[in-house]
Amino acid sequence: MPDINWQKSSFSGSGNDCVEVRSMNGLVELRESDDGDIILHTTGSAFADLLRTIKVGELDHRA
Repeated sequence: MPDINWQKSSFSGSGNDCVEVRSMNGLVELRESDDGDIILHTTGSAFADLLRTIKVGELDHRA
């Protein structure tokens, strides 16, 4: 699988300890950088909802 268009957060640093994201064929794909063979697929709106939930801290109690 080509590793084109994958983006990682600037908060991830320089190691392989991050989640990467890309838009592909109308879906958002997510993978862990150290295990790139496992890819989660979701819609753009579901991913936007997840990001909003994270930003407002609604999942902090699960950390």
